[in-house]
Amino acid sequence: MTTRDRKPGVRRASGPPRGRQGPARPPEPDLPRRAALELLRAVRVRDSYANLALPAILRRHELRDRDAGLATEIGYGTLRAQGLLDAVIEHCTDRPLVKVEPALLDALRLGAYQLLRMRVPAHAAVHATVELVREDSGSRPAGFVNAVLRRVGEHDEAAWVARLAPDAAEDPLGHAAFAHAHPRWIAQAFADALGGVGELDAALAADDARPVVHLLARPGEITAEELALATGGTEGPYSPYAVHLDAGSGAIGDLDAVSEGLAVVQDEGSQLVALALTRAATSGEDTGRWLDLCAGPGGKAVLLGGLAVMDGVTVDAVELGEHRAELVRKAVDGLPVTVHHADGREAPLPDAAFDRVLVDAPCTGLGALRRRPEARWRRTPEDVPGLAKLQRELLTAALRHVRPGGVVAYVTCSPHLSETVGVVTGVARRQKAELLDARDLLPGVPDLGAGPTVQLWPHRHGTDAMFLSVLRRT
Repeated sequence: MTTRDRKPGVRRASGPPRGRQGPARPPEPDLPRRAALELLRAVRVRDSYANLALPAILRRHELRDRDAGLATEIGYGTLRAQGLLDAVIEHCTDRPLVKVEPALLDALRLGAYQLLRMRVPAHAAVHATVELVREDSGSRPAGFVNAVLRRVGEHDEAAWVARLAPDAAEDPLGHAAFAHAHPRWIAQAFADALGGVGELDAALAADDARPVVHLLARPGEITAEELALATGGTEGPYSPYAVHLDAGSGAIGDLDAVSEGLAVVQDEGSQLVALALTRAATSGEDTGRWLDLCAGPGGKAVLLGGLAVMDGVTVDAVELGEHRAELVRKAVDGLPVTVHHADGREAPLPDAAFDRVLVDAPCTGLGALRRRPEARWRRTPEDVPGLAKLQRELLTAALRHVRPGGVVAYVTCSPHLSETVGVVTGVARRQKAELLDARDLLPGVPDLGAGPTVQLWPHRHGTDAMFLSVLRRT
C-alpha cells in the first residue's frame, strides 16, 4: 500500500511496530529508602551521628514532608533495632554476619526493619530493598538479599522474639533486652537504676519507641502557648517552655519559629534540669553571675540566657570543643552570655564567683538512645570508667567556682549509676557540699522516687532519662 492509498485521517503510530517493545524506562528512584540506606552507610563508614548526617542527606535528595518522614523512620528505626535485626538476619543466612559484605548487611537491615517493624507490605519491602541493591551491586548480590529477606518475612517480630530471645521466665533481663533491641549491658544499667527488673520492660519499650519532638520556646521571645499554635504542637506537661510535636513532623528546621530563632529543639527533661538550677534556694549575697561549665552545643545555655535576662544576671558558658563553642556563640547571640573556649576542669574563671553552676557533664548518653539511635550499638561498658573520672573532675571544678551558699546542678543524660549517684556521692563526701532534695525543684512532675537525686524516664515522664542532683556549697 502506498502513502496515497491510506485512508485519510489515519496516521501510522510512531515508535516500534506492534508486538515489539522499545527500551524499558528506568524505574523511578526510591529516594526515601535510598536516603535511609545512605544514612546507614554514613554511620558505619564515617562513624557519623545520625541526627547530624540525616539533614544533609535529606537536603541532597530534596526530600520534604512525608518523604522526609519516611526516610527518617526507616533510617532511625533500622539503626535503633540493629541488634534484633542482626539476630534475625543471621538466623536466615548460611554464613555469619562478619562474612556478609557490609553494604549488603546495611540493605538487609533496612529491609528487615520494614518487614518486622513497619506497616509495609512484605512484597513491597523486599522488592524495594532488592532494587536498591541491584542498582548498587548488580543481580547476584540482589538475589542473595532477596532470598534472605524472604526468609525474614516468614515470621513477624513477635514470632522471631519467641524463637530467638532468652526465656522470659529464666532470664527476664535478657529477654527484655533482646525484644526491645538493647545491648544486655545497657539493659542491666537501666535495671540497676530502676532498682530491679519490675519496670525494665516498660522502660526499654519506651526507649525503643520513635520519640516525640520537643521544642523549647525561648523565654522572653515566645510563649509555649504561642509556639504550640504556630507549629500545631501541644504544650508540654511539665516545663513552662516545652512544646511537643508528633514524631514524623518533617524537617523541624523548616518551621518558621525554629528558623527565626524563636524556638530550639530541646528535650523537656533537659529543660527541667536547667530550670531546677534556677529554682534552687541560695544563701548569702548574690553576685549576679551564673555558669554553664559544659555548654556545647548550647541548648541549655539558651534557656539559662533567656532566664538571665529576666533575672538581671549574666551567664558564662564554657566549652572545650572549638566547633561546639562556636555553636554555643551562635545559639546565644543577643543574650547576656559570654562563651569561653576552654576545658571546664581548668576554666579561666574566678573561684567562688558564681551563684549557680550547671554541669551538664559528658556521658555515655544512655538516657537519650531513642534520639541517638546508633549510640546503643556504639557505646561499650569500657567507656564508663573514663567518663566517670571526667565527671568527678568537672563537678569538683564546679564546686570550686560556686560561691559559699551557691548551688551546683549536676546533670547527665544517662541513668548509669557509675555516672550519676556514684559521681555525686563521692564528690559531695570529699567537698564541702550539701545535697538538696531535687524533687522540690520539679513541681508537678510525678514519680520522682525517694530523692534527694532525681532520675527522669521515658516511660514515666516522656522525657529522655535525665539525671539531676543539686548541691549547695557550705
